[in-house]
Amino acid sequence: MSEKMKQIEAWLRKQDGRFAYIADPTNVFYLTHFKCDPHERFLGLFLFPEDEPFLICPELEVGQAQASDFGHEVIGYRDDQDPWTFVNKALDRRHADSTKVFIEPTTLPYQKALALKSIDEKVTFGSIEDYLSDMRNIKDAHELAAMKKAGEIADYAVKLGIDAIKKGRTEAAIVAEIEHELAKQGYSQMAFDTMVLTGENTANPHGYPGTHQIHEGDFVLFDLGVVIDGYCSDITRTVCFKHATDEQHKIYETTLQANLEAIKAARKGLRIGDLDGVARKVIADAGYGQYFTHRLGHGLGLGEHEQPSMSAANDKTLTTGMVFTIEPGIYVPGVGGVRIEDDVYLTENGPETLTHFPKELQIID
Repeated sequence: MSEKMKQIEAWLRKQDGRFAYIADPTNVFYLTHFKCDPHERFLGLFLFPEDEPFLICPELEVGQAQASDFGHEVIGYRDDQDPWTFVNKALDRRHADSTKVFIEPTTLPYQKALALKSIDEKVTFGSIEDYLSDMRNIKDAHELAAMKKAGEIADYAVKLGIDAIKKGRTEAAIVAEIEHELAKQGYSQMAFDTMVLTGENTANPHGYPGTHQIHEGDFVLFDLGVVIDGYCSDITRTVCFKHATDEQHKIYETTLQANLEAIKAARKGLRIGDLDGVARKVIADAGYGQYFTHRLGHGLGLGEHEQPSMSAANDKTLTTGMVFTIEPGIYVPGVGGVRIEDDVYLTENGPETLTHFPKELQIID
């Protein structure tokens, strides 16, 4: 049994729980290393304080489940069978000393919650989501190695994008070239939709790449990430094509200073909202405070956006083992925008960046 599943079992004992039902495929992967997209089909990992866990999945996925790190009973069902019949039989073979069942409330459909309730009308529900989120916040050596590799490939992807810049080329064409070149080398899964923005479109923090063409004097912004063994990277770099105005230089240098100072300030025990404030003060002092319109960053791992939210309102503190993004930005309508984003792993001794593509302003010829 994996250490992560053992940790859940110990938590269930403390909570006097009957069992935990994990339905989110990402959390199932986190605990078992079994990757499955069940679509509309039933997927469930059932963990107990004392009894052996079991996993139920579509029959077509059983082979992969048995080959995963799970190592316990795997139950498959055909599309013409009711999976709850198998759930009930498996639960009947296990102890029922408690009525408290832990679920993921924000991802578990109401219909499935009702089905659990039908097993025993005395069942009460608790949430395991916060505990799982806290577990996923802290990366072990395997997870960190995957994220370092994902960061390395993200660095390479930015280089591919910059090398593809040409006058008149569209944002969408550069996106296609980046992803095509990565796929040729075996990196076919992006962490999210690749973003390449140019000109005034860079003033949209979450703009959409399209038919905008690159012109001289444009900012060109790259925001992308890749997935390695399930774990994501997320990097943003901004360059200028041919030349940059004094204002563009100021916007860029201010954003870079905010990025560097926030990374330097990250340490164990620091209030997350205060870290956001470090970057926000740099940008406000330069006169661009109103143009920094989003939080400093977000947690990163199996999902491209995880806890913690690196916002001014977050009173939680940084913990050793966390991976999060630092991504200040300035977005001026009619001029353009700059964002500089790095993935940061927090060690006992301070921050370690997982993305390393150069951050000084590059003027692309």
